[in-house]
Amino acid sequence: EGLIEFYDSFKDMFEFFCKNTTIHGTIRLVCSDSNRMKTAFWTLLLLASFGMLYWQFALMFSQYWTYPVVLTMSMHSEPKMFPAITICNLDPYRFELVSEHLVQLDHMAEESIAFLYGINTSASLFHMNEKNIHVEGLPSIGNLSRSSFKLSQNFSLLRMSDHNNRSGKKHSNVGFKLCNATGGNCFYKTYSSGMDAILEWYRFHYMNIMSQLPVIINISDHEEQIEDMVYSCQYDGEPCRPSDYVHFHHPVFGSCYTFNSKGTDSFWTATKPGIPYGLSLILRAEQKDHIPLLSTVAGVKVMIHNHNQTPFLEHEGFDIRPGIATTIGIQQDEVNRLGGNYGKCTVDGSDVNVKLLYNNSYTLQACLHSCFQHIMVRKCGCGYYYYPLPPGAEYCDYNKQPAWGHCFYQLYSRLRNHHLNCFDQCPKPCRESLYKVSAGTAKWPSAKSQDWVRQALRHQNGYNSTSNRSDIAKVTIFYQQLNYKSVNESPLLSENLLLSSMGSQWSLWFGSSVLSVVEMFELLIDTLVLSLLFCYQRFRSRKT
Repeated sequence: EGLIEFYDSFKDMFEFFCKNTTIHGTIRLVCSDSNRMKTAFWTLLLLASFGMLYWQFALMFSQYWTYPVVLTMSMHSEPKMFPAITICNLDPYRFELVSEHLVQLDHMAEESIAFLYGINTSASLFHMNEKNIHVEGLPSIGNLSRSSFKLSQNFSLLRMSDHNNRSGKKHSNVGFKLCNATGGNCFYKTYSSGMDAILEWYRFHYMNIMSQLPVIINISDHEEQIEDMVYSCQYDGEPCRPSDYVHFHHPVFGSCYTFNSKGTDSFWTATKPGIPYGLSLILRAEQKDHIPLLSTVAGVKVMIHNHNQTPFLEHEGFDIRPGIATTIGIQQDEVNRLGGNYGKCTVDGSDVNVKLLYNNSYTLQACLHSCFQHIMVRKCGCGYYYYPLPPGAEYCDYNKQPAWGHCFYQLYSRLRNHHLNCFDQCPKPCRESLYKVSAGTAKWPSAKSQDWVRQALRHQNGYNSTSNRSDIAKVTIFYQQLNYKSVNESPLLSENLLLSSMGSQWSLWFGSSVLSVVEMFELLIDTLVLSLLFCYQRFRSRKT
């Protein structure tokens, strides 16, 4: 009895509630009981208010459960670390172990170009006496030309006519034929540009040749010295140090160097914006044409990226022209994603189902390449040469897997069309730094300063120009401003905002507070207890 108020009837309980509750409008149900029309009007009005209230509640919860986000931008200005810079000379090595097969491939390319266009390229395009790279420490297996590997003649370049119905003209495509293991389900890998077709055809054979090399090759003992590519290097007016770069070899873009790869040395802290405080390089942009059909570009490949990140030069970066001074201003943006229910992202890649094949930090491209390589090994039985291998796998070789090209090009087409599940398995990083670049160019060195610049380089670095064309380039990379823009995701409708909106709607339709909700719960409890008491009394009266 100390907890429950007893009433003689439900009517008495309802009248007590309407007269004493803090919910507006309920007292009119009691005060107007002598006028049935007013009572009916206020009853309908209260029910309509309840309906509108809970309709608004439903809209709020449906919006909350979609977990929308809002982007907030803020500007920060503080000293920060200079980004990692990767440069490549676009001149891949011609390894001695596979040199004879590369010579055969050059002859095949020469015959194909002569067949397609009637052009003799043997004197101008191919240089068979170029220096080959000898890999020390390998088993004495001899040159691979004496091994079982043979260049396949089943992928000849063909010209195919395609009648264009719109213009009524015949359009010629160039490509090569690919079939599955049984010789069926064939298709032509064609290009409207003959140049693109020749380059892709050459790379296809090149991958099969390079797959003969050991997976791990230590080229540190015979690598080109950085002085052979970088004649001058200064950062913030100070000369670069040998510890400021790491070297690696890319099968297409050649000898590459990454400056400030780890981002832990205070030497690379940017304290001032502007050209004098950036990274200034004088580069050798001469193309020795070791393997000319891998790339038709002469110059230097440059990519600006985050620290501890694998540079994917085939997807990003830009080319520096020889004989040109290029100034590149960079502006940094930071993106912070919420993740969880608000979006799919990963902090460090540890929660991603794809096993990364790269030793550096997680990036979307690293995950996509790893995912594709795992699918390639599973579907085609071998790995794509340009990507790292999973444990126990081997690179594709059409002497061992004759149909791997057919399998690869179909898988890659599905990846580009988002038909593989790699894009679903590889989320974006939750924290990401993006670099916007703007570039300006000028002829360098000028006609009047050309002679003394070359003389200075010759005395300082042993520079020797054997070409009539420009074969040096200058590039300066600098922060335009030290302030950077941070883009952060935040919940559009958080728990606090949801409760606040619900309270506003409750006050709008009933002019009451949380205590009014407690009063309604009290009414429900009193109704339940009173019902049980009446049932108990009726049961006792029947039994008596």
